[in-house]
Order: sequence, then structure tokens, then C-alpha cells
Amino acid sequence: MKELGLFLLLVGLVALALPFINPNVQYVFLQWINNWGPNAAWAIRGGIALLGLVLWRAGGRRG
Repeated sequence: MKELGLFLLLVGLVALALPFINPNVQYVFLQWINNWGPNAAWAIRGGIALLGLVLWRAGGRRG
């Protein structure tokens, strides 16, 4: 669970950062999110990052 959480956290953070890094580029893997409008797109991006953080923190220690 911890690895999945870390993956989702990283994907969410990248999805949140890319529009600020270069706002003129249309990223293919983020384009489906933009179909629901800007507010829903930001909510989905933040939700992915938040879900990843929760899963990563709840994953516990290994070993």
C-alpha cells in the first residue's frame, strides 16, 4: 500500500505542478481531466495527491 500511495502522491504532485511550469503545453495524460472544466480538474489533481499521501502515511513501516 505504501508504494501505491507514494506513486499516487508523486503523480498528483506532478499533475499539480505541470500547468504552472509551462501553461501553454497540452499534456496528453492530463487532457482527460480538463474535460470536466478547470475547477473539477484541480479537484481531481488535488484528490489524487491527497489520496496518495493518505495511503503512503497509512502504509506503515515495512520489515
